[in-house]
Amino acid sequence: MQTLNQVKYLRAAINADKERGKRVALVPTMGHLHEGHLQLVRRAHEIAEIVVVSIFVNPMQFGASEDLDSYPRTLLDDQEKLEAENVHFLFTPSDKEMYPNGIENHTKVSIENLSNMLCGIHRPVHFEGVCTVVTKLFNLVQPDAAVFGEKDFQQLTIIKRLASDLCMPIDIIGVPTARAHDGLALSSRNTYLSSVDRARAPMLYETLKDIRDQILAGNRQYETLCEEAKQKLNSSGFDVDYFDIRDQNDLSLLANDAENSSVSILAAGTLGSTRLLDNIYLSL
Repeated sequence: MQTLNQVKYLRAAINADKERGKRVALVPTMGHLHEGHLQLVRRAHEIAEIVVVSIFVNPMQFGASEDLDSYPRTLLDDQEKLEAENVHFLFTPSDKEMYPNGIENHTKVSIENLSNMLCGIHRPVHFEGVCTVVTKLFNLVQPDAAVFGEKDFQQLTIIKRLASDLCMPIDIIGVPTARAHDGLALSSRNTYLSSVDRARAPMLYETLKDIRDQILAGNRQYETLCEEAKQKLNSSGFDVDYFDIRDQNDLSLLANDAENSSVSILAAGTLGSTRLLDNIYLSL
């Protein structure tokens, strides 16, 4: 595995493989890798001959009071994990390399209709930062495919729209959420959880499953189901940001008794000092 931190070297290395007709897959990450990230890498190997992973803690997607400075940075451990997964290239740019003129002066990319809901309400600059850095990475690597986790379902939906709207010839691949033995969705931020909060955290997934089962049993009173779920989570120690039932394709809210064939149940909230999010989707 080659670790590269400058755009010119990354492009030169990848272009050499592209000239030999190799298919390239990109896995963008912010590092502090866990089993969920490694599952993305394994999926990338299935669909391409060359796998590129990026590790960049993107300052543009963090709000003023968020955890940019404390976000875990574990590059040496991450490199060992990626070596074991036979990754070909690891791109680890600096802030200066990605934003040479500073964040404030940088061109920004946004998809307002999909970003101004759910997580976007509580993290207003987040998706603009995600869209901008992903666009840059797509332009730098020019992959044939890019792989993302379904845990961040709103993000995955936005990136699919981004690639489509900007006519990027890139297959956007979603990989099912990796979970701990008790159902908690794997996340780099799970390390923030205290032992008490870690024991409570699986309640988020349990609540999602309970609402899913009620919908499958025929309950289409979506507003009532969401309110009941919020109350249950808040009484368990969560500070719920949202619990919504939406159309899986465009994330639009579903009215009571709506008969959509593809439904997503999405939730996010804070437990202690840690923000958790998760989702389940189902076909009716």
